[in-house]
Amino acid sequence: MRRIHLPLALLVLALALVASACGTVESAPTQPAATGAGTVGLNPCGKDQLQLVNDGKLTIGTDNPAYPPWYGGAPEDPWKISNPASGKGFESAVAYAVAKQLGFTPDEVEWTVVPFNNSFKPGPKDFDVDINQISYTPNRAEAVDFSDSYYDVNQSVVALKDSSIANATSLADLKDATLGAPVGTTSYDYITQNIQPSKQPQVYDTLDAGVAALKAHQIDGLVVDLPTAFYITAVQVPNGEIVGQFPTVGSQEYFGMVLQKDSPLTQCVNQTLDALKSDGTLAQIQKTWLSDKVSAPVLQ
Repeated sequence: MRRIHLPLALLVLALALVASACGTVESAPTQPAATGAGTVGLNPCGKDQLQLVNDGKLTIGTDNPAYPPWYGGAPEDPWKISNPASGKGFESAVAYAVAKQLGFTPDEVEWTVVPFNNSFKPGPKDFDVDINQISYTPNRAEAVDFSDSYYDVNQSVVALKDSSIANATSLADLKDATLGAPVGTTSYDYITQNIQPSKQPQVYDTLDAGVAALKAHQIDGLVVDLPTAFYITAVQVPNGEIVGQFPTVGSQEYFGMVLQKDSPLTQCVNQTLDALKSDGTLAQIQKTWLSDKVSAPVLQ
């Protein structure tokens, strides 16, 4: 009897073990499906990963007219004075250098007109980046993203050679002057916060209007950033001169590219600027397009 039932018992035990094993496999927790090799190690700043206003194009905004030394080349509809798409001028060269770092060819860069004050207003943007001598301020940064600095800048004052302030050597020498600046600029802020003249500063809707007022002797001096002062004295006001530049008060003023608030592209632009600084490209662009030959003493 034992010889007959022992194999049967073993068979029953084997079947039980198989059933138990099958039950274990069926009740094992389901593992997440593989995401595929294509999603491993993706570069969020790779050209094909960027979230752009226009697919396959890097859309860059700036004001019109686009002035030297920031832009150059012959004007072309709709651009007046200079053509940003020429690649000439400091900001145009910086823009194309950034685009190249991001993987875009010059033909894949599109320029669009964005008035200065509209660039940092709240709301959706029709550009990916805007480059237009826009100084970073905490107030502006509440509505938009700013890139890191692509140019550290000081303010300066331009006057006619026969002006009462032409020989000024200090901020105190400007206290009784009638000064002007374009509206919404840090130039105007510098007048009111640091120079604090006894006379109400004049405000102009455009740089051209401020230059016209200077030429008409309606103001004693026009406060602008230093590179713009180079252009004014070289091109717009032949009998003008840079009286001097102002020391930085507080944190260093700088120009940054403007992007949509919380744009994922901001980090990528900052990475490209870091690379352009590290390899000397940005310094070379500055040397090429921004004059270093004009003497502009610091007015303390």
